[in-house]
Amino acid sequence: MGLFGGINKGEETLFAPKETKEEKKAKAEAKRAEMAAKKAAKKGSESESGSDISRNSSILDMSELSDAAADVADSSKPAKKLDSKTKAKMAKKKSALTEEAEGADSGGGLQTLEEGTLKFAVCTGVLASRQDAKDIKVQSCSISLFGKQLIEDQKIELTYGHRYGLIAQNGAGKTTLLKCIATRQIPIPAFVDIWYLDKEADPSDRTALESVIDTVRNEKERLEKLEEDIMSDVGPDDPRLEAIYDKLDKMDPTTFDKRAGELLFGLGFSQKMMHRQTKDMSGGWRMRVALAQALFVRPMLLILDEPTNHLDLGACVWLEDYLAKWDSILIMTSHSADFLNGVCSKTYHLTVRQTLELYSGNYATYMKTRTEQETQQAKVYQKEQDDIQHLQKFIRECGTYSNLVKQAQSKQKIIDKMVEAGLTLEVKPDPVFRFMFPSSAKIPPPVLAFQNVSFAYSGKKEDYLYTGLEFGIDCDSRIALVGPNGAGKSTLLKLMEQEIAPTEGDIRRNPHLRIGRYNQHSEDVLDLEASPLEFFSALYPEGIVTTEGTVKMDVEAWRGKLGVFGITGDKQTLKIKTMSPGFRARVVFCLMSLRNPHMLLLDEPTNPLDMDMIDSLALAIKGFSGGVVLVSHDFRLLEQVADDIWVCDEKKITPWKGDIKSYKEKLRKDMAKASAKMFTGTGVQ
Repeated sequence: MGLFGGINKGEETLFAPKETKEEKKAKAEAKRAEMAAKKAAKKGSESESGSDISRNSSILDMSELSDAAADVADSSKPAKKLDSKTKAKMAKKKSALTEEAEGADSGGGLQTLEEGTLKFAVCTGVLASRQDAKDIKVQSCSISLFGKQLIEDQKIELTYGHRYGLIAQNGAGKTTLLKCIATRQIPIPAFVDIWYLDKEADPSDRTALESVIDTVRNEKERLEKLEEDIMSDVGPDDPRLEAIYDKLDKMDPTTFDKRAGELLFGLGFSQKMMHRQTKDMSGGWRMRVALAQALFVRPMLLILDEPTNHLDLGACVWLEDYLAKWDSILIMTSHSADFLNGVCSKTYHLTVRQTLELYSGNYATYMKTRTEQETQQAKVYQKEQDDIQHLQKFIRECGTYSNLVKQAQSKQKIIDKMVEAGLTLEVKPDPVFRFMFPSSAKIPPPVLAFQNVSFAYSGKKEDYLYTGLEFGIDCDSRIALVGPNGAGKSTLLKLMEQEIAPTEGDIRRNPHLRIGRYNQHSEDVLDLEASPLEFFSALYPEGIVTTEGTVKMDVEAWRGKLGVFGITGDKQTLKIKTMSPGFRARVVFCLMSLRNPHMLLLDEPTNPLDMDMIDSLALAIKGFSGGVVLVSHDFRLLEQVADDIWVCDEKKITPWKGDIKSYKEKLRKDMAKASAKMFTGTGVQ
């Protein structure tokens, strides 16, 4: 946990008789009991009066803390004269406590962040909240990266007890902003401990369960050491102790097994996988371990960047419900509007004008409020411009007529006052990019037919992911594949594209069928050292094939193609490796469109996209004349484009009779039942 440097408060007892360790421990226990009694009494009185308990007062009595800090800062009080030896001793202790504060921030290799792209970032800001505060208030915040201004002179407020969604277009600087907060390049109260989840758990001999428990045990040891340091250097009246005791009270080692197991189970781990060593897990599963670690530690400020990217639909539903009850501060990005609606109580919009705009409510409320505000702003702006034009026209018509000079001067004064008071800014909506996949000539069914297909990567029957699959897909199909991770959704797409062959059975495919496929490895085909213009010019030197035949492509033609996918201006000439993942995905979609596919196989296409681009993708899919098979954890996208839902589980494919909303509710109920059944005992077996 970050510290607010209460060294000066210890001056009052600096020359007091030295207490033994046992005396300090006894005093701490007494203070802890006293705080617990006060908390219970306060809770009881509030319950009797029927008053609501503010989430903002759940950890610290801030008035008491303010008084204590004010006493320290009050320069009117006579200070005790200290000799050089005492000053040196205090400086040493202060340094030790500062190191403890820096060690409190966890969860993402913050040193690595600073050595990465952040070394090119310039952050400024003024901390407007106290160092001992739980609420975060920063004034005059500005961030630039590689010389480009991302945020300019903005205010950031993160209130304890709220969950914030951060919305922006790809490349606007969402991740950079989160990293600047995580590394405290934007000033954060020292009292606030931070956990930034940006990488998976380390591969090791420790199991998933052990890795999560190790993390909370380390946190418990850190808090106990911090308590001991505070008792030694300041005393039992230090207000930080209440927050420390509050966290320690929730860390019962006898429940570590069960609580860690519940978190891992919610994130999709079976009991068998919980006991698998992390070195034998993929990066996606280790990211889930890291997420469970963050949730177990429960920092005052939790920062999540696209937390659902490695989750299946069931884990997304569980995480949504879990984070909706988060009672400290959460700030996160997500491309899933459905997820943001379920979790967030407030929303920040990072605009194309380098401003940060705060809205109350979740994503849906933000969209409604923003639309209403921009509509009203546009009306006010237009009225002001009309008034100014009318006044300017009158002034021009007055000309040099002496009898109208005073009237003209009066009208000019009105304009000057309007300008001085501040004119309403013109509404500048975010750029919207709409693209389409070209329509290809229809091919007769059956386009793709599975006949008694079974498959295992090992080729052994006991390892079958699927057995006896029988189905067909045509150019009018709109299918969403859902099911738990490991059920074989991505494998099914590989079978459809003939990347792998069935172990048994046959897959009949129309010989003229062209498939456009997107998956997490699609970027591997890009030349990261080239710009988009260079990449496509080199890939298609003879031109592209369309329904009208081969078309030669010059630079301007390629610029037009890229512009359709929102790759405009200098983005067309920058190296692909410098682009955000969202813009790289746009390059891949452009490449897919050039192949004139009859069918699209899309495996988690929304992971790198912003919500505007997801909406564009949804429109492109709906306007596509061919077939679509889609795997996604984005409920909103599935609701927009899927006509049929196929559940992949238990080695078979079963059509779901309801819509995606009813499937989500089924997942929520299934998770609750399974969790209750698994954790009726004292822990994971």
